[in-house]
Amino acid sequence: MNAPIDLRSDTVTRPSPAMRRAMADAEVGDDVLDADPTTRRLEERTAAILGKGDALFFPSGTQTNQSAVWFHCRRGTELVVEANAHLVHYEVAGVAALSGTQIRPVATPDGVLTAALARAALRPASPHVPRVSAIAIENTHNAAGGKVMPAETADALGALAAEVGIPLHLDGARIWNAAAALGVTPERLARPARTVSVCFSKGLGAPVGSCLAFPAEARRDLWEIRKRLGGGMRQSGILAAAALYALDHNLGRIAEDHANAKRLADGLRGHPAVAPLAPDTNILMLDLLRERDTADAVVVQLAARGVLVTAFGPKRIRAVTHLDVCAADIDKALAAIADVLR
Repeated sequence: MNAPIDLRSDTVTRPSPAMRRAMADAEVGDDVLDADPTTRRLEERTAAILGKGDALFFPSGTQTNQSAVWFHCRRGTELVVEANAHLVHYEVAGVAALSGTQIRPVATPDGVLTAALARAALRPASPHVPRVSAIAIENTHNAAGGKVMPAETADALGALAAEVGIPLHLDGARIWNAAAALGVTPERLARPARTVSVCFSKGLGAPVGSCLAFPAEARRDLWEIRKRLGGGMRQSGILAAAALYALDHNLGRIAEDHANAKRLADGLRGHPAVAPLAPDTNILMLDLLRERDTADAVVVQLAARGVLVTAFGPKRIRAVTHLDVCAADIDKALAAIADVLR
């Protein structure tokens, strides 16, 4: 039986044999007691890529984001963030539960928070309203279909944050995709942010892991926050080795995923039953046009034909391309979608 074409997320990739060998051969230590040498190499390399003084390795991107919020925000204050950001919808209210911080959601037409919109959300000083502790941005924006935030937009948000004396955090889980789409370095996109979260288990294909990058003087405080949240790992070099392998071998091919997402969108353009949103990167949103079609039903029917996607609302499905999907797989997916929606 042929394996399904899995377009549910770019997190579904499996480590290649070469990545598994790198993991098996990793030099390790106890990262909680006296450091793991492979993990430390990954942290230093990530910090250099992002232009920051240091970095810490974490089990997940949710934990990096929550640690950054805890670091930046005082209890009883607000975090300004785009209304459909990962921090708002997909981290089980961690900002409130862990940091005691209120989210100030800002609605945008396309998922891109701008300095003008963020400025409008900043409350005038008053003893009756919460103060703002930080601004957070997401690049690329998952719920907006992998939308890219231009470097100049992030620069303006960084300037606003500096003007009002608060930090800017970048949820850059897919910053690799944003950089490839814009033709710039990850450092360029990370430049205006004080802290940056990046993920290795999405477009880069590692099985586990994220890093949080920050100024060198923040390491002690963020190490303590990670420990408090249960993020201390022992022989984490086994996982860090996979991330290092991914940076060496999978970073340079990210644009192939974008091309495959565009191939899927182009193949469905003009279809009477589905409207693809033009993808910026590797995430494609498909809106169902006929009244009788629902996302849940189409997902089940496509799975029966060997194509896995996710429902992203009553009439929207999401398909994500990644390194385990090739152009031939996209053509098979197109045929399956045409069959289901015929």
